[in-house]
Amino acid sequence: MNATIQTVKNTAERFLQDLKVKMKIWGILYLDRRPKNAQTLLDLEIAPGKRTEIVESLEASDYIEGPKDDVHGAIAPLWVFGKTVKGKELYIKISLGVPESEAICISFHTAEYQLQYPLRN
Repeated sequence: MNATIQTVKNTAERFLQDLKVKMKIWGILYLDRRPKNAQTLLDLEIAPGKRTEIVESLEASDYIEGPKDDVHGAIAPLWVFGKTVKGKELYIKISLGVPESEAICISFHTAEYQLQYPLRN
């Protein structure tokens, strides 16, 4: 593994550690304003609580991209991960949000295009 990929892996692992600690303390807020987020839960029969289990199960190998600035005004950078659930690839975009508050999941829906996983062989 080259140095750049190792750095990305280490950074993604640190983010996920921070996310999981924050979720245990403050929880996670899901922004379901976009119909495709809610539709994915219906289509895949995912209970809202199961969604949290899926986010908690993310690993560095699920990394797609990040950290990147949010054009929608989030305080903390955004991270994108992918996860296959019930044979469907999910696109999951999350942020640590502001200090002393819940993490934020901006997107949790079926991927609209083929996701590229830079940390997978």
